Amino acid sequence: MSACQTCGACCAAFRVDFSVFELDDEGGHVPSGLAVEVNASTWRMRGTDHVPMRCAALTGRVGDQVVCGIYEWRPSPCREFSEGSDACERARQRLGLPPLN
Repeated sequence: MSACQTCGACCAAFRVDFSVFELDDEGGHVPSGLAVEVNASTWRMRGTDHVPMRCAALTGRVGDQVVCGIYEWRPSPCREFSEGSDACERARQRLGLPPLN
């Protein structure tokens, strides 16, 4: 099991904004029902602008065991996020999880 499957901090620490063209309604793959419009060209994953923050596609308990319900269809910011990166470590710190490195 990867650290990501027991963590999920990135899904509960950052806004996830992406191009409208990544939505399934626009020819992409991200389920439009899990996103909200920010402006004419940008959409955001539901839950990532709430307090407490948590992506609507995330299931499970952060820091224990998590799964992305749309992993195959996740937006580009999620695809570009790297386990162990500086952003990953910041997300873990925000949620009180120990560093990976």
